[in-house]
Amino acid sequence: MSWWSGRDRAAARLGQRRARYARRVHRDRLFQGPSDLHLHSTHSDGTEPPAEVMAAAHRHGLRTAALTDHDTTSGWAEAAQAATSLGMTFVPGMELSARHRWRSVHLLAYLVDPDHAGLRAMTDRIRSSRLDRAQIMAERISHDYDIAWDDILAQTGDGATVGRPHIADALVARGIVADRTEAFAGILHPAGDYYVALYAPDPVTAVELVVAAGGVPIVAHPAGRALLPEGVTETMLAAGLAGFELGHRENLAEPTALLAALAAERDLIVTGSSDYHGLGKPNVPGENTTADEMVERIFARGRGSAPVFA
Repeated sequence: MSWWSGRDRAAARLGQRRARYARRVHRDRLFQGPSDLHLHSTHSDGTEPPAEVMAAAHRHGLRTAALTDHDTTSGWAEAAQAATSLGMTFVPGMELSARHRWRSVHLLAYLVDPDHAGLRAMTDRIRSSRLDRAQIMAERISHDYDIAWDDILAQTGDGATVGRPHIADALVARGIVADRTEAFAGILHPAGDYYVALYAPDPVTAVELVVAAGGVPIVAHPAGRALLPEGVTETMLAAGLAGFELGHRENLAEPTALLAALAAERDLIVTGSSDYHGLGKPNVPGENTTADEMVERIFARGRGSAPVFA
């Protein structure tokens, strides 16, 4: 029987498991909730430095937070220092880019070894591709709109690789579009004439790299559009995929229910997060959170790096 069916039985198991977790007493827990495990800074496409991201998380009542910038761990040290100074637990993370055919797949990678050779080589290649495509897209756009490469660089934070969000911010600053949403819906849309595809590994390779680096791989916002083919998901699970980010504003109800049933049947990790980007998106820290028992499972499984406790 396909795992896309049997939702009622799996949902019942999920309810039973949650009830068991609710009865547990965690007197030895080193961290506090609420926990938000998906936030971005200026080291990728967020609009705030890592320290300000942690401060925003704290203001919104979070007590455990992860920095998950795209294809980089460069903001970890600043974020960890800021989080612990506020009495929070910091979770080292990254959002690794992957691609299945035409579809972009994002893999949240928690507690990886940032110096793992294979993972570093891949993220270096992705960031190089991101810069190359940004330059090509900027040149194409400049033929039709009054925008230059320097305008885009002005929107890019220290340590960040230029990407589409920075082009969007430059378009906003020049008054060409009203906001990032308009930019991505029009000029920067993948179906448009200006778009250039980003190099990224296939999802199975991405999972294998995260696992090899001692990390815990979770598919980010997996139910926002069509689900990955069942065979791909099964191969990812066999390679060490740990679970799904089911609490996310972009996820749709029906595919989320299917993945929830799968997670219950396979006893996978389920997370919920904000995907906070500062002013880059309307997402608010803590709008979705991850249950304490799921955070504990991530901590127990990760071996490439460790949470930083206050």
